[in-house]
Amino acid sequence: MKEINIKAIAITFAIALIIWFIPAPEGVAENAWHLFAIFAATILGIILKAAPMGTMCMMAIGFTALTQVVAPGDAGKSITKALSGFGDKVIWLIGISFFIARGFIKTGLGNRIAFLFIRIFGKSSLGLAYGLGLADVCLAPAIPSNTARGGGIIYPIMKSMAISFDSVPDKPETHRKLGSYLTLNSYYMNLISSSMFLTGTASNPMCQKFAANLGINITWMSWAAAGFVPGLVAFFVVPLVLYKLYPPELKKTGDAPKMAAQKLKEMGPISKNEWLMLLAFFILLALWIFGGSLSIDATTTAFIGLTMLLLTSVLTWEDVKSEKGAWDTIVWFAVLVMMASSLNELGFIGWFSDLIKQKIGNMTWTIAFPVIILVYFFSHYIFASATAHVAAMYAALLGVGVAVGIPPMLLAMMLGFLGSIYGVLTHYGHGPAPVFFGSGYVDLKAWWLRGLEIGIVLLIIYMGVGGLWMKILGYY
Repeated sequence: MKEINIKAIAITFAIALIIWFIPAPEGVAENAWHLFAIFAATILGIILKAAPMGTMCMMAIGFTALTQVVAPGDAGKSITKALSGFGDKVIWLIGISFFIARGFIKTGLGNRIAFLFIRIFGKSSLGLAYGLGLADVCLAPAIPSNTARGGGIIYPIMKSMAISFDSVPDKPETHRKLGSYLTLNSYYMNLISSSMFLTGTASNPMCQKFAANLGINITWMSWAAAGFVPGLVAFFVVPLVLYKLYPPELKKTGDAPKMAAQKLKEMGPISKNEWLMLLAFFILLALWIFGGSLSIDATTTAFIGLTMLLLTSVLTWEDVKSEKGAWDTIVWFAVLVMMASSLNELGFIGWFSDLIKQKIGNMTWTIAFPVIILVYFFSHYIFASATAHVAAMYAALLGVGVAVGIPPMLLAMMLGFLGSIYGVLTHYGHGPAPVFFGSGYVDLKAWWLRGLEIGIVLLIIYMGVGGLWMKILGYY
């Protein structure tokens, strides 16, 4: 498989050059405009899949340092600034959390949790959907890669259950029996659980970082507190709505608990490493929730968790070195955060916010708020990466919203939640989407139509219930 798309690379470079040589708008420094050209081209290259995300970001570092746009006239300072993202604690929070997630998969604890819930809830297709969803929610706080969580743990179990009830990917006439419903529901539940925790998916800490750049402080606990209620409502409502819109032909799955019990029997008693993994999980949760009062931040907590797993040999250093997804994420995450943060420091985000404010400045914040939310949500149709979407639009829309009077914490959190749930729209909208779509259980038309319907349901829940809940919490 070719990693480099020459045509897409050419388009990306052409766009970068066009923006670069357009005179900087009034109020924007020339180096800020040139950095925007590099940033825009990087995001476009990611969208067009011109090259792997890491390759695009390495190119961005090279051009940023070479052109000295972040520190004109000072080559040494320019390269230091271009690499500054790698020293950001948020980058390491998400990277280390990937290593911790490996512990759930390596020890088998993730599978055990999923089978336990299926054994309890799996007597009907609806119960099976809730059981798989509950397993995802329980794993979400400590597994920030929703692709690893959904594709590596939930999907294989879901597919196995569907096949066990004669709903087979290779037999289209059997898809609606159970597989189609479970596929869509498991994907939707994955996105809902991703929205509930700061460590639920890789793009959430990026939102936290961009919000901090604008003076809005989001902690692990404040995110969880805000996301819990709308997430819980969505958790209960979405499977029921999907059950009406896209019902499985098989309503009863009485054998599923027996199958799950058999799998648990095959796994044997909980191993020492599983107990150690469970202990580390609860220590991580406790410190993420209460660590603020002990002056222990989320990244320090992640280091503590990883150290425990290494010292107890639940993970080895070879496991850490071989976790390609983590190192890949650290690289592109650091570069995108560096560029977006530098655009803010150089005044570009402030200029853009003021520009948009002039266009919508006559709106009250209660009108501007849904407008910004809807623009952000439905613009995801043109993005094949949630991270690219967050990098391209989160900081700018947050700045615009705050400038027109929308309560900062309300908007920061709502845009953060959308970074997960807008993935329902397409079969390429979030990391786990290609895995679930690739099963073949759901055709393209059904995926997009159901995604739009469930997307509207989620918007109503998060804006209505979530907005009211944050008002009760005193976030605005």
